[in-house]
Amino acid sequence: MMSHLKSGAALFALALSCQGQFAMADDHDEIIVTGRYLYADQINALKTPTPIIDVPQSLTIVTADQIKQQGFTSIGDIIAYTPGVNTSQGEGHRDAVVFRGVRSTADFYIDGMRDDVQYYRPLYNLKQVEILRGPNALLFGRGGTGGILNRVTKKGVVGESFTAFAAGIDTFGAYDLQLDTNIEVSETSALRVNGFYEKLNNHRDFFEGDRIGLNPSLRADLGSNTTLNLSYEYANHEQFIDRGIPTGSDGLPVKAFADFVFADPELNTTEFEAHLFRAKFQHAFSADLKANFNAFYGDYDKLYQNLYVSGYNQAITPDQVTLDGYVDTTQRQNLTLAGNLIGEMDTGQFHHTLIAGAEFIHTQSDQDRFNTFWNTTQDDNEIFAVNRPLSVINGTGINASGVATSNDFSVDINDDTRVDIDVVSAYIQDEIEISEKFDIVLGARFDSFDITVDNVVAGEVRSRKDQEISPRLGAIFKPKEQISIYGSYSETFLPRSGEQFANINGNNNALDPDTYSNIEAGLKWDFAHDLSLTAALFEIEQSSPQTADNDPSTLDVINSQTEGFEVQLQGHVTDRWFMSGGYSHLNGEIVDRSGPTGNRPRELPKHLFSLWNSYQLTHHIGIGFGATHQSSSYINNGNTARLPAYTRFDASAFYDVSEDIRLQINIENLSDELYFPNAHSTHQVSVGAPLNARFSISGTF
Repeated sequence: MMSHLKSGAALFALALSCQGQFAMADDHDEIIVTGRYLYADQINALKTPTPIIDVPQSLTIVTADQIKQQGFTSIGDIIAYTPGVNTSQGEGHRDAVVFRGVRSTADFYIDGMRDDVQYYRPLYNLKQVEILRGPNALLFGRGGTGGILNRVTKKGVVGESFTAFAAGIDTFGAYDLQLDTNIEVSETSALRVNGFYEKLNNHRDFFEGDRIGLNPSLRADLGSNTTLNLSYEYANHEQFIDRGIPTGSDGLPVKAFADFVFADPELNTTEFEAHLFRAKFQHAFSADLKANFNAFYGDYDKLYQNLYVSGYNQAITPDQVTLDGYVDTTQRQNLTLAGNLIGEMDTGQFHHTLIAGAEFIHTQSDQDRFNTFWNTTQDDNEIFAVNRPLSVINGTGINASGVATSNDFSVDINDDTRVDIDVVSAYIQDEIEISEKFDIVLGARFDSFDITVDNVVAGEVRSRKDQEISPRLGAIFKPKEQISIYGSYSETFLPRSGEQFANINGNNNALDPDTYSNIEAGLKWDFAHDLSLTAALFEIEQSSPQTADNDPSTLDVINSQTEGFEVQLQGHVTDRWFMSGGYSHLNGEIVDRSGPTGNRPRELPKHLFSLWNSYQLTHHIGIGFGATHQSSSYINNGNTARLPAYTRFDASAFYDVSEDIRLQINIENLSDELYFPNAHSTHQVSVGAPLNARFSISGTF
């Protein structure tokens, strides 16, 4: 694969129509371009407002209009229609994305600032969602090993006042309400307030919950060249945790258990509360020099507790399951200060777009976990008969032997860690226009990652500092203005503490970070103003140092690879017909000290396919139809359990009562197929929703 990439054979990348590149959440947002493209008035993960066709990397932008038309209500919904990525279960209490075979629960950003706590992220206040694939250390630092997901929020619109609303209800009984209002405070400032309430329900027993979000933001134009955006967001979520069903002797989910919920109706729950403060200051010194300063503070408080199936033997005890569980709390505060300068200049015949920046992050994270402790077994596992519902509620029940048993969540402590992290970073990147047809991107980032962990249970404090330099190199050739052929190389790293700073105990304290490298080549082709074809050929290589078996004082470096290609077509085929289709082909192999194992990495479907079409039948009526397919994939790295392939069909229709009011229906799983979209481990497989519909009304006034 590497040789093919180096020789430049078969280059392709993702599709983004021009509308898809810059479409905003509503008709009141706009793009202002006063320079070459230095002053595009948008917040995006790329930090430089480079046209998408000139970016040597796979990325997808999903606009608020697409979210609305396809009836997306979660990050997982968006992922299902995005090439190169799929979802993991997230243990029923968090977003978990698999970027090109690399699972992550922390590579999430909001307005380009790190948002790494584990929770379900809402969509109510978004202008667009940006999904970048491949390692991304230059712009984001540690993490981003397979990709990152950035949410761009709505901002105040100066000079206008408007209010938009949306409400929906589905056939499970879930409903939601959203409000978006923009108030003209003065000739140079505007206040925008987004809020939502969601009552949760679905096809699974006991599932319920509530989510509340409120996001006021203020925009102030402090002069013709200076803008300030201030934002506060409050989130309060509570919901039932469903860890899914076990797999049987054949390694497949037990279909007979599709309607069973292996959980405690009262105990399986998560509670999350967050206060998020964001500030962005922009100033243009001249037509060729612009400065940005960003500040972010997040205060997060989370609890989740659950029972789940940890063991099941279909051949010997088909009517019994072993339950395990824990209660986990996290209190985290993130402070991020970041600034950069973006400038344009000429040196001889070359034109440069330079970005130089620095970032400081301080994180305090306290987390603890207590295992279940059953009075009958005196440990964290107990066996129960398979019933609907299980004979356990609020930690008390009858085990498989008919004996009363109860759980105590205050006896068996698993861990209690107090983490303090300081990260100092500096980066520089130069986009060099060699000629009208050829550009080069060169850049590097320096990160100093300093972590101290107070392990309360072990009674020890450990510290570690990692300093890494991450390079980026890209080349873009444009035989025509609407066509670009590119190649790129990038790196990133993941400290030994892991993405959630679990610990640096034992040998972890002696090991270097995992490193990830990405080689990618591709083609981007804008057929017309609103239709683009793109595809990418790539290889991600992971290098993971591990303590050597023969000599613990030395390290073995274990490598593994994921390779594949993506293709996507997106945009308006005609004035009435919009389509978005994508396909990914992914391969990989697990490597250990003995070399290739022959095993395929978990959560790596060989084929991912999605297609969505929407068509405007008349001035008032439109319809949509889509399909998403995921081929079989392994649940575990031992390749003993797997998810079967599935194909799901979706549809929508809308009727514009007037210019201000729209009625819409979205139908999911038209064929009512029983399918299993993702898993967390061998006996925790999610059950997909059957045929269902969501009815909504939206409008402005």
